[in-house]
Amino acid sequence: MPKLDLRSEAVIVLISLLVVLTLVEMWFSYRENRHYYEKRDTLTNVYLTSLAFIFNLAVNASSLLLLNWAYQFKLFQIHNMFLYWMVLIVVQDFLYWVLHYTGHYCRMFWAMHVTHHSSEHFNITTGFRSTVFEPLYRTFFYMPLALMGFNAIDILYSYLITQMYGNIVHTQYKVNLPNWYAFIFVTPAHHRVHHASNIPYLDKNMGMLFIMWDRLFGTFKDEDETEPVKYGLTHQPEDTGPVNIIFHEWKALIADVRRAPGFKNKAAYLFNPPGWSHDGSTQTAKVLQREYKKIA
Repeated sequence: MPKLDLRSEAVIVLISLLVVLTLVEMWFSYRENRHYYEKRDTLTNVYLTSLAFIFNLAVNASSLLLLNWAYQFKLFQIHNMFLYWMVLIVVQDFLYWVLHYTGHYCRMFWAMHVTHHSSEHFNITTGFRSTVFEPLYRTFFYMPLALMGFNAIDILYSYLITQMYGNIVHTQYKVNLPNWYAFIFVTPAHHRVHHASNIPYLDKNMGMLFIMWDRLFGTFKDEDETEPVKYGLTHQPEDTGPVNIIFHEWKALIADVRRAPGFKNKAAYLFNPPGWSHDGSTQTAKVLQREYKKIA
């Protein structure tokens, strides 16, 4: 049996921890009658992560080829291994923030990302509720890492490590963490806000590992005890079947593009934020938040 390297060992440890924490959360939720888990919802989460896993396997070869191709044109190389991994994880997390931000502010990408937000429950398995088609475009966001001298396999491992952390913060259990930690890193409280459909919380806290990106770029929001989180979408799909849960926003987007007058409006539906409309019949999250502040 081949010996595992430190990268593989780290991923295995994190996966094992994730499985244990999921089972512990399920047990406490059941024992305390909290209803954090619901059978159909949990099965949907497993179904979506299974599809995403298949897509990942299908495109991994081409992803590695693209990253290896870009690596040939690297601008520099970090030789100190500690510094190499520190920079890789920080920059990878920032590029994921950019990808995630795009998924919330460009409707074409939101049509793919929306599945992750479609659950009205919030637990560790919600983190498994994957954006099924994300593997098709994720690599393009990470190509700058290859140009910075990070090899393809290391990019993949750094992504897996931060994703595992991102799964763990999908929990409704209150975790007391020091202020310095919550200032730098994403916490469960931060991510509860991210999954909320309350108007003040929409499109906030995009970070996966570091919350500092949201603090820097104006997308940070603290959880407010006077504004209890309501999970899910502002408009939940009536049909949550295995096909519609993936394609319902695509159907709505195609319908909007078809009814829009002129090429400019049709393109705007694809690239503007969700909620934008050519006739003002629906509003974006930012518009809704401005109106909310006026009446609050």
